[in-house]
Amino acid sequence: MKKILLGLSVLLLFAVVLLFFVAQPILFQPVRRTVPAADQQRLRTHVVTLSQQLPARDGEKPQNLQRAAKYIAEEFKKTGGQVNEQTFQVDGRQYRNVIVRFGVESAERLVVGAHYDTFAGLPGADDNASGIAGLLELAALLSKTQLPRQVELVAYPLEEPPYFRSQSMGSMQHARWLKEQKVKLRAMLSLEMIGYFSDANNSQQYPFPGLGWIYGKRGNFITVAGRFADESLVRRVKRSMTSANNLPVHSINAEASVPGIDFSDHRSYWQYGYPAAMITDTAFYRNPHYHSAGDVAETLDYSRMAQVVQQVYSAVLDLARAK
Repeated sequence: MKKILLGLSVLLLFAVVLLFFVAQPILFQPVRRTVPAADQQRLRTHVVTLSQQLPARDGEKPQNLQRAAKYIAEEFKKTGGQVNEQTFQVDGRQYRNVIVRFGVESAERLVVGAHYDTFAGLPGADDNASGIAGLLELAALLSKTQLPRQVELVAYPLEEPPYFRSQSMGSMQHARWLKEQKVKLRAMLSLEMIGYFSDANNSQQYPFPGLGWIYGKRGNFITVAGRFADESLVRRVKRSMTSANNLPVHSINAEASVPGIDFSDHRSYWQYGYPAAMITDTAFYRNPHYHSAGDVAETLDYSRMAQVVQQVYSAVLDLARAK
């Protein structure tokens, strides 16, 4: 009898695991919503412009960063949004965050950001021209949308080493300014590498063994990542993104000490007590060209990048309109 009960217990446990990992996506399909299409060609044009015509966008070449900032500002202005800049100095050199705002003035706002600098003068197509391209296309979509709350899109310099995790980061400057102005922030979303996808087996790696059995071994999804403290935000963003189209969306909440969890500008907002999460293709866990000369425009998937932008638009809409 004990053996029978043990066997039944094992079968029950197996059934529960099967339900959670296999049946759950089938039983709880999200309700699809109609969202405007993102323009693949515009995304490609932005990535090519930044990575080929405006390359070497690192902190040691402020003149190149200024050219990139000018391009971003000009593209923001085309949307009709309220464009301004936040200038600051690091080591005697001037840098600037480029900002565009949509929606009505509100006591509480939403921030979406991406960094436009690159590591060590590299082309930086995925890291992070893809994030900036997504931000520019998001601006184009939001310009045609009625928003009951202010949404602020910000392009930052100085995310990459040696400035990462320092007060010199453009995002740190922005987050500190918000805190000093006592701005209430509903959430911040960081677009960090959103253009590289692969359907090849074992194309997706993870910080810990075994995660591939949960999240899959193919780099064909986008990820929402945050701390345990941001679990509700991450879940809400994932749910909204999944409702926009069929591109798989995975999420993870973990301690910031897990490699990759805090590897972008959302970390700066954590430092000032704001809820924040990262939307990413998982960077070096997937893209073999990470921080190399091979990170070029031709390696990116603009069809799936456009789907990511649609998903981010859906999440921004939900966060902006929620009571």
